[in-house]
Amino acid sequence: MSLIRFNSSALPSLVDTFFNREALDSLHSFQNQFLPSVNILEKADGFEIEVAAPGLKKENFQINLIKSNLSIAYLEKEKQEETSGKFTRREFRTGSFKRNFTLPQTIENERINALYTDGILKIFLPKREEEKVNSERSIEIH
Repeated sequence: MSLIRFNSSALPSLVDTFFNREALDSLHSFQNQFLPSVNILEKADGFEIEVAAPGLKKENFQINLIKSNLSIAYLEKEKQEETSGKFTRREFRTGSFKRNFTLPQTIENERINALYTDGILKIFLPKREEEKVNSERSIEIH
């Protein structure tokens, strides 16, 4: 049996590096980028996109439709806050994101609408009338 020597002086430097303000600040740009989760639900009269965006402000969302490309963007300008203490860890950050979706030709673009409540952005994409009628049927083989 052999003994392995452990140099205990390496552990404090690892902890110091982890909690080092400069090391945390280098992750700042990564922390400002986030991508919210999305659910897409198909209903008889259209599709519903749900974007999980709790704590975000409705006025900072931007939804654009260019041809059949729907983009959902959020832009929040970073606020400089004066605090009396020094953060050891700061996770309460939001930032910008942009999600793009290619819509099918069956969507009636003029009637798309959006609603933001309880931290969920819901975008309803209605189907055209001709797409709703007889969208499913059995075909007999002769």
